[in-house]
Amino acid sequence: MSPTTRALTPQPEDRVLSIADHVTEAFPALIQGGMGVGVSGWRLARAVARTGQLGVVSGTALDVTLARRLQCGDPGGDLRRALACFPVPAIAERVLGRYFVPGGIAPGTPYRPVPRLGLRPSRARDELAVAANFAEVFLAKHGHDGPIGVNYLEKIQLATPAAVFGAMLAGVDYVLMGAGIPTEIPHLLDEFAAHRPAGITVAVAGADDARHTVGLDPGALLPAPTEPLRRPKLLAIVSSHVLAGYLARSPRTRPDGFVPETPVAGGHSAPPRGRLRLDEAGEPVYGPRDEADTGKVAALGLPFWLAGGYGTPDGLAGALAAGATGIQVGSAFALCRESGLDDELRRRLLRAAGAGTLEVRNDPRASPTGFPFKVANVPGTLSEPGVHERRPRLCDLGYLRGPYVKADGAIGYRCPAEPVDTYVRKGGSAEEAEGRQCLCNGLTAAIGLPQHRADGYREPALLTLGQDVTFLRDLPENHSAADVVHRILLGAPA
Repeated sequence: MSPTTRALTPQPEDRVLSIADHVTEAFPALIQGGMGVGVSGWRLARAVARTGQLGVVSGTALDVTLARRLQCGDPGGDLRRALACFPVPAIAERVLGRYFVPGGIAPGTPYRPVPRLGLRPSRARDELAVAANFAEVFLAKHGHDGPIGVNYLEKIQLATPAAVFGAMLAGVDYVLMGAGIPTEIPHLLDEFAAHRPAGITVAVAGADDARHTVGLDPGALLPAPTEPLRRPKLLAIVSSHVLAGYLARSPRTRPDGFVPETPVAGGHSAPPRGRLRLDEAGEPVYGPRDEADTGKVAALGLPFWLAGGYGTPDGLAGALAAGATGIQVGSAFALCRESGLDDELRRRLLRAAGAGTLEVRNDPRASPTGFPFKVANVPGTLSEPGVHERRPRLCDLGYLRGPYVKADGAIGYRCPAEPVDTYVRKGGSAEEAEGRQCLCNGLTAAIGLPQHRADGYREPALLTLGQDVTFLRDLPENHSAADVVHRILLGAPA
């Protein structure tokens, strides 16, 4: 029986008691969007999954969030409980031995760094990534039988194989991927399910025809299981029907479904097609060419969920009328009680949105990826020009840095958010670096895990949200994840 047609098991915190009456498909009608770093953590995903809908954890930078939470003493012991169930105790013990600090580090103490992503193999890096993704999915799946997914950015290719394998070890049901074209992920999932070595191609600037890859051999970490791992379904987050058609053309690249996303969704969005034009506010101008043709997506014969401004009963009804299986919703969940956002920052966003004073700008320059990125303007965060200008430019987490071929033929790494002269020295341009924000540090600070530098500097937060917050009008103050599901599904036509 599918998780969307089963009878729901009542739980004390569950507010949805008759969702099954409104959902009759083999797939969930509602996907809680993956929001990183750590905004859609295991607590949020579990709360959504307990209603029978798809709860999604963010897979971005789980290695650093696990390491920092262990250094904070792992209040409540949840991470240690998850690691105690990791199939290779020696790996869990090495992770705990390196990062766990009983009682937590002293306030203002810098966190111990984690191994940075790179093409050169690193067992310590792989073990941490596999264990971190396992722990997040394990905790999200605990105590219910609802579906759990994990969201990754295709742009962060160097992290993907180890992260995916860790999530699969914990029995993840769905993998969602955006910010790129996930052509090689279906094959990666197939191979890992069979416990075979697998990898993906990594884009290396200046590599010409040389192919560079990053991969993982499951057999090097643990013995083959008695039964194959369950292969999760892959949902590709796309911006156009053209991209959906491209992926669906071949069994090797075909996902199990699509999430066409409009430009108003939070986080990254695809740039407009054609020449970039900016409006008077300096935001990208989108036109008819940037709208996904839902009829053409439906014609591909795969389920799809519409995302970006659909988080209301009317939004769901419109999506279903267009042939969609349902919708994906992010911002309403980002602002709920179970969100991973620092609670004070979450409440400030709620107050501003409720008062109609919250401005969310689609900034074409903020992200080092080159994709437009939604920045919520909140005083004291990196959205404030003075805060941004006072922050020393550096790139010490490096999730968005890209590999390139150096003059001597060796592989180097660069990020447009690092010091401009450093980036230029590595072959980048000053124009590419202008206005870039350090998303890695800013988003990690937004979930209450800011790095404290040795000189006393504390990393400020960077907040992102969708540009449509009208959903708040119909939700109670300080709403829960179940409130969001209840409002969308039970307020929609049966």
